[in-house]
Amino acid sequence: MSDRTDHLLGRRAFLRSGAAIACAAAAPAWAQDSTAFPEDDAPEIVKRNIAGFRAHRWQPHFDTLRGGAILVDTKARSLHYWSEDESVFKIYPTSVPLSPELTRLGRTSVTQKVEGPSWAPTPSMIKRNPEWPPFVPPGPDNPLGTHALYLSWKYYRIHGTHDVRKIGRQSSNGCIGLYNEDIQELFELAKVGTQVLLI
Repeated sequence: MSDRTDHLLGRRAFLRSGAAIACAAAAPAWAQDSTAFPEDDAPEIVKRNIAGFRAHRWQPHFDTLRGGAILVDTKARSLHYWSEDESVFKIYPTSVPLSPELTRLGRTSVTQKVEGPSWAPTPSMIKRNPEWPPFVPPGPDNPLGTHALYLSWKYYRIHGTHDVRKIGRQSSNGCIGLYNEDIQELFELAKVGTQVLLI
């Protein structure tokens, strides 16, 4: 390479790094921009996507971690998992039911683990949405995503989703949804018998 080419490459690299430094220095000012919406004035789409992650301790919710424990905070739209020996603690963002009428709270447990679940709408879903198909096999159109943890409550699942827009929102018909990569990880951690509490 000639000296001129080296000089141009060096100059370009210098200008790029200078621009990056200037942008990084301006970032705090942009983050504090006075045009940001106060929460009450935020457009509806912004309000529905807000998820406040509160880290919970397991002791107020469970007597023991025997078999592991899953806590679903429907207000914060998050799922907490603790392993029995406390060596693993995970927090995942979730989707939650659309309305209080569809939200079941309380204690249950994992009764079955299914990789590649099929899906059929419940009788109440068919009543609300008669155009829905009666059965969806495993695959990209399946609303349960790649993995599902079946709970002792009939029709209730903790499952994945192929529609990532649902996470962080009130968007389900009763189940708790996670990103497919998160449910895959939780699927490996949880066991049949893992205790579950929805608050």
